[in-house]
Amino acid sequence: MNEIPPGNDAVAQAARRLLRAAADHVPCPPVRDLIGSDDVKAAYAVQALLTADRLEAGGRVIGRKIGLTSPAVQRQLGVDQPDFGVLFADMSVEDGGSVPVGDLLQPKVEAEIAFVLGADLADGPLDDAQIRAAVAHAVPALEIVDSRISGWDITFGDTVADNGSSALYVLGAPARPLAGFEPVEATMTLKRHGETVSSGDGAACLGDPLTALGWLARTARDVGDPLRAGQVVLSGALGPMVPAAAGDVFTADIGGLGSVSVRFHASSHEGASV
Repeated sequence: MNEIPPGNDAVAQAARRLLRAAADHVPCPPVRDLIGSDDVKAAYAVQALLTADRLEAGGRVIGRKIGLTSPAVQRQLGVDQPDFGVLFADMSVEDGGSVPVGDLLQPKVEAEIAFVLGADLADGPLDDAQIRAAVAHAVPALEIVDSRISGWDITFGDTVADNGSSALYVLGAPARPLAGFEPVEATMTLKRHGETVSSGDGAACLGDPLTALGWLARTARDVGDPLRAGQVVLSGALGPMVPAAAGDVFTADIGGLGSVSVRFHASSHEGASV
């Protein structure tokens, strides 16, 4: 863990608290006592410090994740907008791979549609037509979310500061261009050991996963860090997230797109075969 410079600034204090929780593998109290529950600017300022820390340690940004795309979750947290976090290269897990649950704090799994961009989304109107045209292909995905906040006791400010409560992600197959796949019409079934534990559809993601991508493209440009060709975007959960434990095997099937799976094992010393 690199060290955020010392000081009494609330944003820096929040960043240090989250960094320490991640380094020690011990969840911390919420950071809303420092930055508030709904101060968007302060929350993203914390996230930016954590991103800078990770980049300094050699991390490489490969995309973004979108969260809070469900109206029900937005109502629960008292917000009227999604949020985003940063995806780093070392967050990627191979399809069918195994994750040491001991490396995480309190992981949960959700199924999503991931978009891989074939063009920058930096200029132009960023309207529906441009957003759709910028997508090289879509793939089924699992996001392994994990909060550094104890007991997932989060508000909008807490989860944004904590990089959208992100941890890892898995991209499945096949890669399908939008010419043969309509994200809003997709249905999703997430199974654990063959038993359905979550289900949903494309409309659960801000009405349409492409609407979520458009929101992110405009927001990213507004903050001066637009989406670029080659980046991966996790567009948001298609159904409720599910807690994960050692021994769990999750498989998500997304109608019209494909499937993706991941396994959790007890420690990094256990064999990683599925």
